[in-house]
Amino acid sequence: MNDPLLLDPDLRESARLLASTGRLAIEKDAEHYRAAVQHRHALAEYFRSELGWTVEFHEVAGLIRLHKRRTDVPCDRGPLLARDRQPLVGTLVMILVCLACEQLWRRPRMSVRELLQAIAQVCAADSADGHLPPFPVVAAGSVSKQEAHHNRYSLGDALKILVAEGTVTVDADLDRALADDNGDLVVTASRDRLAAKFSSLPPTLLELDSLPANQHAAALSAESLLDHTTRTPDSAPTLEQRRLNAMRRLVDDPATNPLGDAGDTTPYLHTLTGRERALNVVAALGLSATVRRDWWQITDPSGQATGLDFPNGRRTERQAALALLAALPDRDDPSAPLTLTDITELFTQLRARQPRWAASYARMPALARAATAELTHVGLLIPQPDIPDTWLPTSGVHLWRVRVRQPTPPPGTASPESDAAAHRTTGTTPALDTVQQASQGDDR
Repeated sequence: MNDPLLLDPDLRESARLLASTGRLAIEKDAEHYRAAVQHRHALAEYFRSELGWTVEFHEVAGLIRLHKRRTDVPCDRGPLLARDRQPLVGTLVMILVCLACEQLWRRPRMSVRELLQAIAQVCAADSADGHLPPFPVVAAGSVSKQEAHHNRYSLGDALKILVAEGTVTVDADLDRALADDNGDLVVTASRDRLAAKFSSLPPTLLELDSLPANQHAAALSAESLLDHTTRTPDSAPTLEQRRLNAMRRLVDDPATNPLGDAGDTTPYLHTLTGRERALNVVAALGLSATVRRDWWQITDPSGQATGLDFPNGRRTERQAALALLAALPDRDDPSAPLTLTDITELFTQLRARQPRWAASYARMPALARAATAELTHVGLLIPQPDIPDTWLPTSGVHLWRVRVRQPTPPPGTASPESDAAAHRTTGTTPALDTVQQASQGDDR
């Protein structure tokens, strides 16, 4: 192809999936895996030159890994628990993922009982020094039955993560085996997949213990052993670092603030070269960019490489989020902090006009928190870490126009307010939808 920034159309879907999930496994997506292997050099060069990310092809393991590097690591990413709308998995589960991989590297085939015992022994040996948390799996003495079951289920969550990424397989249902004290199953690991899990230099070589916590991300993202020691936190980023930071946010985040880098005299995305290059990088993956001078919104029209379905859905929480989004641009100061009290008052007024709306929520603050979580997830609100229950609207709220339409009921039927939940339809349209329009300079 003439333009080195563009990918072959046959490779676009594979690259988009790889950028979204970080891996392609042959057993889960054989077609895109084979396309990526066939065009491996073009794929690797695209991610290397435009994003500074390394693609590794493990053909023996049937796996392609994309090693993402970001110094501004998003704090809301990671494995999610599917049950009961749980948030990100906890620290214990992530520790158990590492310990399970360590044990399965030594013995690739183990029963879950043997794995529980082996991990419990490792934790017992190092928990006194504070290196690992205690991990009792049997109720005895000072260990309650609830604590033992919690630890067993935490290992189950860790194994589910490994099963989902294709590192291990199990021969029975994990929940049933761990719920029964006498239950058991066999866990089988692929050593080739375990060997492909390493994503950074060893923490001991990076000397993370001697670094403050705010420098750990830069150290783990370093391409070589000395990269994180040659640059001080106060030093200004180079042009190449600014370019990589901007491109990584565009590809990895649903929204990007071009003014996010403090100290930049001219943000990279405000330059003609940066804007054109960013649009080409996004278009190469088949993504769409909605562009304002102070905001870039990135969407995947295919829905293939994203877990976001906003604004679709008829859940009460999604309706509440859209109702809040409709009100944000109309405030006296749209950028002013938004408190939980403000949102609760808005929803109380909506319910006064439509009594049956959100009837399952007896407490408005709970619905308000659910709505803000929806908008935070898509980058339209930013929580204030120093002030609880307070959010800052982003410039992205100006890209949406929300309209609520209620059909007029036939004569003699209930009023619209009394049956709003059944008839409410919400239409949302971004002000600008395509990369082509953005490239024409339609900043709004």
